Amino acid sequence: MNEVPVTEVDARGLDCPMPLLKAKRALNAMASGERLRVLATDSGSQRDFRVFAEQSGHRLLASEVDGDTYRYLLQKS
Repeated sequence: MNEVPVTEVDARGLDCPMPLLKAKRALNAMASGERLRVLATDSGSQRDFRVFAEQSGHRLLASEVDGDTYRYLLQKS
């Protein structure tokens, strides 16, 4: 069974729109089906990543909050 590669972007401490911009840059370098985990501390990132997934066609597989860290798992379309 093949594991799907997961790339991680640590955008903690960065304000909007930097977490999303870092995620977009990483996704552009990835192959279809690969996954991206993003760590952020900007509370506005919750809305940003949901809307981004809806508009871009990438799948938002998970969105979690752990203390002051927001974790997102996206799959490139």
